[in-house]
Amino acid sequence: MRVLVLHNDYRIRGGEEYLVQAVGDTLRAGGVEVVEFRKQHVHGLYGAATAFFSGLANPFAIREVRSLIAAVRPTHAFVENLYPTISPAVLEPIRKAGVPVVMNIQNFRLACPNGLHYSHGEICTRCLGGREYWCVLRNCERSMLKSTGYALRNAVARWTGAFTEHVDVFTPPTSFHARWLADQGITADRIHVIPNMVDDDEGGDCSATGDYVGFAGRVSPEKGVEVLIEAARRLPNVPFRIAGSFERMPALPASAPANVRFLGHLESRDLSDFYASARAVVVPSVWFEGFPTVIPQAMLRGRPVIASDIGGLGDVIDDGVTGLLFPMGDAAHLADRIDRVWSDASLARSMGSAARDKAVREYSRARYYDRLMEAFSAAAARLAATVGARAARA
Repeated sequence: MRVLVLHNDYRIRGGEEYLVQAVGDTLRAGGVEVVEFRKQHVHGLYGAATAFFSGLANPFAIREVRSLIAAVRPTHAFVENLYPTISPAVLEPIRKAGVPVVMNIQNFRLACPNGLHYSHGEICTRCLGGREYWCVLRNCERSMLKSTGYALRNAVARWTGAFTEHVDVFTPPTSFHARWLADQGITADRIHVIPNMVDDDEGGDCSATGDYVGFAGRVSPEKGVEVLIEAARRLPNVPFRIAGSFERMPALPASAPANVRFLGHLESRDLSDFYASARAVVVPSVWFEGFPTVIPQAMLRGRPVIASDIGGLGDVIDDGVTGLLFPMGDAAHLADRIDRVWSDASLARSMGSAARDKAVREYSRARYYDRLMEAFSAAAARLAATVGARAARA
């Protein structure tokens, strides 16, 4: 078995880059040969111009992919992110070469130009149903050039059927994402839910109480960091630690209360220690959050997760068992949930222990591998059926 993995790195590396690496490592550990086709984000004016046109259709990437397929003859393709440089236009030549395509879904970019269903501080679904023009009308990216480029590339992908016609199986991480895909017209047989994985060879001491309440991830408006800051103001005796680059919200540290410390970007090893030393980890997102890698990583280290009751988070967190849920955007309720865990060490330990058990049971690399193999088999069967149907009509 030989799998072609395609991914366009984001400007700020995050959970999807971790996942692509983990998928490759997991496949190799299972004896699968992995061939990667990856592109880096290009910065500056040249990068912006390149992204504008390449997102529509990149002839250079198409040629590279065709040559790579001819050279290595993959049996399957695994697609993570194709924007902005690779472009969805590579999917048609992959499938025409007889390679079944599995696409991992971590956001909503198939129907929402910015991929978040979040614009100007609120959840937004205006673009659904082929109305990408709303991205331009609302200037969702706060740059008309960027907003126009995003809207155009989504429209082109829809017009050409890049995703609907040339992807065999979609692998969302939660049932929430699966329902969203179904709402976009993807049939149930093409949807295989695969929760994100975690390095199950690392663990945590569930008996440790933790020294602070932690947040790890992209510090940006949709992640709800401002809600967390407001909750911290209500709990002046509870220390908070925020790990992540805050270049998108540079003024935030200066506005935070004294009990909040910003640690900046942490590498994987430091993040492991960060989770292990926390009393609880908070995911206060105000968008349709999916399955951020912070959740299984924190759970594996025996930390309860306190999360917004939105998107796929309710599919992952068992309220009152492996963590706590709170109404999205409600700082008062978040402060209450944090206070419960901070004031009751035994509660934190019991939920942390249950969280670790679930992570080991449900989110191990072995489970991910088995689920992905099922998706690959389903993709191959669908491609074969499609080819057979076309031959019968000819």
